[in-house]
Amino acid sequence: MKRVLVVLVAGLFAGMIAASHAKLPAAPAKSDAEKKAEADKAAAAKAKEADDLGKAQDRAVANYKKGNKGASMAPSKAAKK
Repeated sequence: MKRVLVVLVAGLFAGMIAASHAKLPAAPAKSDAEKKAEADKAAAAKAKEADDLGKAQDRAVANYKKGNKGASMAPSKAAKK
């Protein structure tokens, strides 16, 4: 019984090793239309990120000009009590 179990486990390990070395088929080549669509999508995403960054920077500048100069590193008066 032990011999059968050992052979079965050895076969499983050999199968796992063989499966880990198997190669996947190459991805199909993209057509020019797919490449263009992908580039357009990437450009749109980059433009949106740049716009979002600009808006965030504008909010930060407005907050700074309003008088909120950021968090003070000194302990507050309430914490000293």
